Order: sequence, then structure tokens, then C-alpha cells
Amino acid sequence: MYLLNADVFDWQKILLGDQNWSFLVETVLRTFIMFLVMLLGLTILGKRGVKQLSIFELIVIIGLGSAAGDPMFYNDVGILPAIVVFTIIISLYVLITYLVGKSRKLELLLEGKPVCLISEGRFSIDNFKKEPLAQDEFFSELRMQSVSHLGQIDQAIVETSGNISLFFYDNDDVKYGLPIMPDSLDTKTNLISESGYYACSFCGFTEQLQPAKKQVCTVCNKEEWVKASNKQRVP
Repeated sequence: MYLLNADVFDWQKILLGDQNWSFLVETVLRTFIMFLVMLLGLTILGKRGVKQLSIFELIVIIGLGSAAGDPMFYNDVGILPAIVVFTIIISLYVLITYLVGKSRKLELLLEGKPVCLISEGRFSIDNFKKEPLAQDEFFSELRMQSVSHLGQIDQAIVETSGNISLFFYDNDDVKYGLPIMPDSLDTKTNLISESGYYACSFCGFTEQLQPAKKQVCTVCNKEEWVKASNKQRVP
């Protein structure tokens, strides 16, 4: 009976830490503000930063992980504020998921939409600039799907999850394209020394060129080229 005595356990400290009951109201405000901050930050970061997880799923993981961890390790953090955090985050997740399902505009605002990065064997430059994706990183993603040059690809689309969907030409329809193997762009040049198919190192536009001291790309107006490849794709 002695162990159950109220004098032995300080229930207010166990439930609230060093705070008072009014701190629960502040907890509601803190959680709501931080949820919006995380949502804004991850939306700005872009879909590549949350690959394979939706923005909301990542927010829930971060928020719930922090809320669960602090009361476990710090005796000045109460249990009830953590429970309030859990409740608010889950409620906001359910509410926003519901609203996104009801509003196409809100879905596009928060989730974004798929973006085409390669069309008919060359970069969609305007779309590519909008995505926080480095060229080397993108080429690495393509190589992991057995792509050696852009002429093998009909369409490449970055999905709202951050994954890249590829639609390939049949081997008989493969075009000349910009090679993307490591160091392939190290040979780019302004001088066309022999006739053949060349790809613009900037936009991937490919055409048959004759020897010339300077050749301007008709798509992006850049002047650096690499020899194009028409190698068939090996799955």
C-alpha cells in the first residue's frame, strides 16, 4: 500500500513534467505551427527529397517520432503533451488527406503533379529546370534502369513520389541520343571534326552534322556537342 501512496508519486510531474496544465494549450499551438513549418519545408524541398514517401507520411514519421522520443529520455517532458502532439498530428493528417481527396487544386498544390523530363529522346528543358534534380543524379537513375543514352527513351516522367517512370523505344526504333555513361560528357567539344551524328550536351537534341568549327544547336542555342550513340538497350 505504501508504494501506491500519492506522496510517493508526483503525478503532475509524471504527466506534465515541469510544466503546468496551461502548457497543454501551448502544446496545441506549438504542434500546429510546427506541422505547418514541416509541411512548407518539405513542399519547398520537393518530391525528390521524400522519395518513396508522401510528404504527409514523412511529416507524420518525423512528428510522431519526436513526440514519442522526448518523453522517453527527458524527465522534464510530460506524457500528456506528447499525447496531444500525437492526436493533433494524426488529426491533421486525416483532415488534409480528406481535403486532398476532395479538392484537385489542393492535391496539385501539396502533392504536385508528374513532370516529363525526357520526350522523344531529348530533355524537356523547361520542365527539367523546375525540378531540384542534378544532371549527374538523373543520369545515375537512368543507368540503374539499363539506359546508356537518351535515344533509348521515349518518355521519362518524374512521379509525385519522386520515382522516375521510363517508357522505352523498341530496339528497332532506338534513335541516336546523348550518351549518359560516366565521363561521356568529358569529350564535349565545339569543333565538329568529322561527319556523323552528334548530341547537344545541354538539351540532348541530336542531328547529323558535317565538319565545322562551330555548330549551334537549333533547340537551345548551345555550342557543345558529343558523339551520339544508337546502341540498343540491354534489359
